[in-house]
Amino acid sequence: MIIQQFFVPGIAHSSYIVAGNRGCAVIDPERDIGRYLDAAQQMGLSITHILETHLHADFVSGHLDLAESTGAEIYAPKSGNCAFPHVALSEGDGIQLEHIRFSVIETAGHTPEHICYIATDTSRGDTPVALFSGDTLFVGDVGRPDLFPGRAKELASSLYDNLHTKIMTLPDECEVYPAHGAGSLCGRAMAAKRTSTVGYEKKYNYALQIADRDEFIRALTSDMPAAPDHFSRCSEINRAGPALMSTLPDPEPVEPKPFADRTGSPGTVLLDVRSYQAFSGMHIPGTWHIDISGSFSTQAGWVLPPGKEILLVTEDVRQANVAALQLRRVGFDQVAAYLKGGMLAWGTAALPISRVPVISPAEAADCIGSGDAVLIDVRSAEEREASAVKNSIHIPWHDLRTRHAELDPGRHYIAMCRGSQRASIAASILKMNGIDHVSNLGGGFTAYQRAGFAP
Repeated sequence: MIIQQFFVPGIAHSSYIVAGNRGCAVIDPERDIGRYLDAAQQMGLSITHILETHLHADFVSGHLDLAESTGAEIYAPKSGNCAFPHVALSEGDGIQLEHIRFSVIETAGHTPEHICYIATDTSRGDTPVALFSGDTLFVGDVGRPDLFPGRAKELASSLYDNLHTKIMTLPDECEVYPAHGAGSLCGRAMAAKRTSTVGYEKKYNYALQIADRDEFIRALTSDMPAAPDHFSRCSEINRAGPALMSTLPDPEPVEPKPFADRTGSPGTVLLDVRSYQAFSGMHIPGTWHIDISGSFSTQAGWVLPPGKEILLVTEDVRQANVAALQLRRVGFDQVAAYLKGGMLAWGTAALPISRVPVISPAEAADCIGSGDAVLIDVRSAEEREASAVKNSIHIPWHDLRTRHAELDPGRHYIAMCRGSQRASIAASILKMNGIDHVSNLGGGFTAYQRAGFAP
C-alpha cells in the first residue's frame, strides 16, 4: 500500500492517493484534479475509487470532476444525502481495493454526516495501519463542532463519543492522515506536522487529554475562532454536486475602457489580487483587495459577496488564471474577466485611480499621539487578546463589512494587522464605504512592536 499526500497551501487542505498494484483511491480530492491524474499516470495506476469523508465546508471538492475524468465511483456518507450518483456509506461498511480494505466508521462531530476510513493492508496482516480522519482528528487538534447553529453542544458530545469509543481504540501505531493542517479554520490549534499516529495524538493532542465529557464540550464550544462565510455555502455546493471545472471558461482579457464600463454594474465585483504594496500605490476606486500571496481563497470566501460576476485586476494572465482557480476552490465560479495590461494600461488610459498610503510605525505613532489619526487593529480576537495595542480600536478585518458604520468618515484611520495584508483588505473595505482617509501601517503589528510602540 502506497499513500501519497497532496497539500494545498492557503486552505491547508490535505488529500491522498492510496494505491494498490493496479488501482488507487483518491480521498477528499480538491477541485483541481490534474495533480491526481498526473500522479496516477506516473505510478501506472488507474483511479478506481473516490472517497469523501464529509461535505467539506471550507472548499469545493473535485469528486465530480474526478469521476467524470476517470469513471471512478464516488463513495460518500449516507447521512449526507448527496444529490449526485454515489455509493452511500454507513457504519460497518467496507470497500475493497485489491489487498487494501477500507472500513467505515461514523464520526459525527465536526459535521453531522462525517465518516472516517480505516485502512488495513491485508497482504501484511489484519491490523489497521492508517486512519483517514477527514476533519474529525487533526495533528494536535480535533474538528470544531460549532459550524451548525444551535447544534454545537450536541455535535461536541458526539465528537467526544466517537473519539473515545472508536478512534482512540485503534492501535497506537495506526497512522493518522487528516484532511487539514496548520492554517485551516476547521480546528483551533492544528500542528504544522501533516501526519501523526493514534498513539502520539492520545499522548499529546490537547483535546484527547480532556477525559471529562462536559469539560470537553465546554472547551470545544467556547472561544472558537470566527468561521468564514463560505463555510455555510461550500458544504451545500458539495452536497448538490459542483459544476464541472471543464465547463468553466478562463477569465477573458478586457481592455481598460470596456473593463471600466463593466465595473459599475451591481452584479459585478471588482477584485484586485496584486500585492498590497502594488494596491497601495495605485488601484481602481471601489476595488476589493485581497493579496494572492496570502490566504487568498479563505479570505475571498470570507468577505466577497456570492453570486456575482468577478472582474480581476492582476499583474498578468498567469496570475489571473491562478486567482480564478483559487476562487473556484471556495465556490466562486463566475470569474469572468481580467484587466488586460493591468494597472499600467488603466493609468495610461487616463481612468480614475486611488491609493492607500503605507506609513512607518514612527509616523503612525506621531499621528495617533497627536490625535490626527485612529489606529484600527484588524487582527483576530485571539491575536488582540494576546497583545492589545494602547490607543487602538479593535474591529476584525472581516467585520468591517458592516462595522464600518461605527466609524467617522471624516477621520484618518490607520489599519494594522500582523503584517500588512489583512490591513490592506480592511483599507479597501473602508474606502469602498466612503471612508477615504485610510493608511496601512507598514509591517503591521510586528513592525510597530519592534519599533517600541506596542507591548
